[in-house]
Amino acid sequence: MKICVPKEIHTGEKRVAIVPESVAKFKKLGYEVLVEKDAGKESGFLDESYQAAGASIVEDVQQLYKNADILVKINVPTIHPKTNKNELEMLKEDAYWISLFFPLINKELVELAKKQKVNVISTDSIPRITKAQRMDVLSSQTNLAGYRAVILGAMYSRKVFPLMMTAAGTISPAKVVVLGAGVAGLQAIATAKRLGAVVEVSDVRREVKEQVQSLGAKYIEPPEVVEEEGGYAKEVTKEFLQKQQEILKKHLSNADIVITTAQVPGKRAPLLVTEDMIQSMQPGSVIIDMAASTGGNCALTEPDKIVEKYNVKIIGFTNLVSDLSLDASQLYSRNIQALIEYLTKESKLNINLEDEIVKGALITYKGEIIHQKTKELFS
Repeated sequence: MKICVPKEIHTGEKRVAIVPESVAKFKKLGYEVLVEKDAGKESGFLDESYQAAGASIVEDVQQLYKNADILVKINVPTIHPKTNKNELEMLKEDAYWISLFFPLINKELVELAKKQKVNVISTDSIPRITKAQRMDVLSSQTNLAGYRAVILGAMYSRKVFPLMMTAAGTISPAKVVVLGAGVAGLQAIATAKRLGAVVEVSDVRREVKEQVQSLGAKYIEPPEVVEEEGGYAKEVTKEFLQKQQEILKKHLSNADIVITTAQVPGKRAPLLVTEDMIQSMQPGSVIIDMAASTGGNCALTEPDKIVEKYNVKIIGFTNLVSDLSLDASQLYSRNIQALIEYLTKESKLNINLEDEIVKGALITYKGEIIHQKTKELFS
């Protein structure tokens, strides 16, 4: 079987789905690996490195897609500028498409995959269970994004992070508030603490309190207990959000940097920071909204823009991890390698529809919608 790796075509994307390190592993499993010319250049992986690992370099993108038994990408399928066709339409029948897919918010792509009889494995839908940890794309990428958010905050803040004792007097440490203590939030906390900031953390799940405190941050108690589902907090009510916003307003008014990370799979990000709360913040404060790609946690966020409202900078970059493309590509590639190794039997993908990882991640198969939650969108 041929594993094909095209260049990412989403604006601003610098990552690549497979790096040379993984090519050698795929070759040992019996796969042939084809890589589009310059696919890894933006991440620091040159064609020569892929060839040295055993991959073939392909210049004709249409041929690459046409020959793919398994096509591996990072981003969701979109219209390819060289063909004016959706990427799913460029694949042969019964080919596998592996990438982030977000099926619950991309109903039209699910329908197209079904029509084209392309088998879609959605990397964002891989269940968060112990045996799938090495395949967890969302964790590997949001971990780096959490780090990057803090670095951005430090760049745009008018304050230094650590306490400084100088001949001219003492400089107090920056106050950082992190909303959400998932993978991205925990990395943001750890990074901000390493830089010397005082960190407070809000998360609706009380079970993360111990993790937050172990990193040296203060936990802001939520108004009530919220259960967890599949590794994420369940969606909360409007009444809960209002109570939480009242609690947060006081903490945000004293913050120098706010990092928001709260997202609900398949739904709009919860609104945590209202316009009124922004008005109460100190002049020169910075908000990094890591949920900008799904509507934003902040009322005034604009995707992929830096806006200044009420003397507060609001940064809504939707692909923070792309700026760390070398490390991000390596981690993503290892996630995909673990997934393909798990599914491989006798040098080809072996799809067992009863397997719990397959049940969680396989969206369409042989012209049918397999994924249960996605099926419900069409019922």
